[in-house]
Amino acid sequence: MPTFDYQTAFHIAPIGLVISRQRIIEDCNRQLGEIFGYRPEVLIGQSFQVLYPSPKEFERIGERIPPIMTAQGSYSDERIMRRASGELFWCHVTGRSLDVSDPHAAGLWTFEDISATRRVAVALTAREREIAAQLVQGKTSKQIGKVLEISPRTVDIYRARLMQKYGAGTATELVQRLLGN
Repeated sequence: MPTFDYQTAFHIAPIGLVISRQRIIEDCNRQLGEIFGYRPEVLIGQSFQVLYPSPKEFERIGERIPPIMTAQGSYSDERIMRRASGELFWCHVTGRSLDVSDPHAAGLWTFEDISATRRVAVALTAREREIAAQLVQGKTSKQIGKVLEISPRTVDIYRARLMQKYGAGTATELVQRLLGN
């Protein structure tokens, strides 16, 4: 019978797994490579930035992680990411740090492609993608504003732009379209 150790489990896991230090990929599994369209060995030593739609989104999410992880012990969200081909897709991301007082120091991250149930149907700006990700979590303008450190009125303006782009008549209809319903 073949041996089954932690290394083997890591590399054959059915979700994308990454071990990171300071937001640099130290190791990743085959499934992460399949999700993002890279060979795993190409990603090792790379910044997580290669997986984001833009450097700005990489920075903003990186700033958002520490206070949440410090308070809750882990971080989780659904966001739009970028494959090697340039295709944008929805991804569920969860992370846990070895030291919650320094969340980026070293951690384990999971990536799950949820594009089968949620499509990126129209071209969105970086901020629109962030607002969309918060809207599908059911957050209010005030809650989104607090998370993204912008005013609730600014959130409303972006929501209106999203409604126009998706041809949605109501906020509920917008969320349904963002969810692919």
